[in-house]
Amino acid sequence: VPEGPPDAILGIAEAFKSCTDERKVNVCVGAYRDSTGKPWILPSVRKAEERLLVDPTVNKEYAPIAGDAKYVDLALGFAYGTDADMTKLAGVQTLSGTGACRVGGHFLSKFVPKPEGMDKVPIYIPNPTWGNHIAIFNNCGMDVRRYRYYNSKTNRLDYDGLIEDLKEAPEGSVILLHACAHNPTGCDPTMEQWKDISDLIKSKKHHCFFDSAYQGFASGDAEADASALRLFVSEGHNVVLAQSFAKNFGLYGERTGTLSVVCNSLEERSAVMSQLKLIIRPMYSSPPIHGSSIVKTVLTDEELTAEYYDNCKEMATRINAMRVKLVEVLKEVGSEHDWSHVTEQIGMFAYTGMNSDMCDELTSKYSIFLTRDGRISLAGLNDGNIEYVAKAVHDVTAGKSITS
Repeated sequence: VPEGPPDAILGIAEAFKSCTDERKVNVCVGAYRDSTGKPWILPSVRKAEERLLVDPTVNKEYAPIAGDAKYVDLALGFAYGTDADMTKLAGVQTLSGTGACRVGGHFLSKFVPKPEGMDKVPIYIPNPTWGNHIAIFNNCGMDVRRYRYYNSKTNRLDYDGLIEDLKEAPEGSVILLHACAHNPTGCDPTMEQWKDISDLIKSKKHHCFFDSAYQGFASGDAEADASALRLFVSEGHNVVLAQSFAKNFGLYGERTGTLSVVCNSLEERSAVMSQLKLIIRPMYSSPPIHGSSIVKTVLTDEELTAEYYDNCKEMATRINAMRVKLVEVLKEVGSEHDWSHVTEQIGMFAYTGMNSDMCDELTSKYSIFLTRDGRISLAGLNDGNIEYVAKAVHDVTAGKSITS
């Protein structure tokens, strides 16, 4: 058995842990950190856990194959809106967003008609995207293709390229869309652009697969962050949605998510549910219950729900403050580059425009650990290290281009 390659992001995290340089900074892994650089358990989540610990009705029995039905209903209401027609939504609990993508990809690979002349269902994913998307959908037996998303010459959304590539995709392809806070670029279409994308996808009879990992975390407003998804549903798309509660509830290790499909009828919903269960049963049998119980506890209590929304806004506010301050400090330390693209982005990451050589130099010279595409996790920045990081970025980019 040959040795496999290490995971790019998790490998960088391991290198950070083993580094002995006292100056080291981790701006690689996409997990929230507070202003002191420590992991943060949301107070609303902590209170929900405390309630679960003393609730005599709580047990450790297996969940059903489709998961906790009440949790799923609450999660789908969170995503689609509390006024959504639940009778048209087939939903199952999954192992966070990764598991949702895996189950959804398997389902689509099995049931989406293959375009003429193709032996696999094509799925178009943005270039760039979350790295795991490629392996997940390849392993689902899909034909993974790319559509243009980011223009490195402008460090902004390549909207024209996106539209052209979706037009050229074979009719009936699956199109993967990031619901908000695109990872890694932080560049989202405007609502007007989303409307045009919806119209194009409908005209080509493509299938929409939304991946929602940052609802509420992106802007601090969960309702606003769901706008693109809800637009597509209102436009009549039979959306497939992968939903994660890792980032927005801080439940990284609890593996809490859902996979849902917008159906046309009760009969179709029943059929879809039956097929999703048949996929899940031999894959992992049933999902873990602790994280879903936390989400359910929070979203069924008005006080905890209100506190949760405040917690979520607090995370988004700190991230955005670091985004703005990074650009300010870069200017203060002498950088002459235009970093306005960073402040225009949204979500956990800043897609800086730095190339792989610059990133390697940041790591080797300054012990700043980041992915080699120039993506910086803003959650890793705080008042204690942001000047150090800005000076280092200035040093490796001075006199060089951050566009290509």
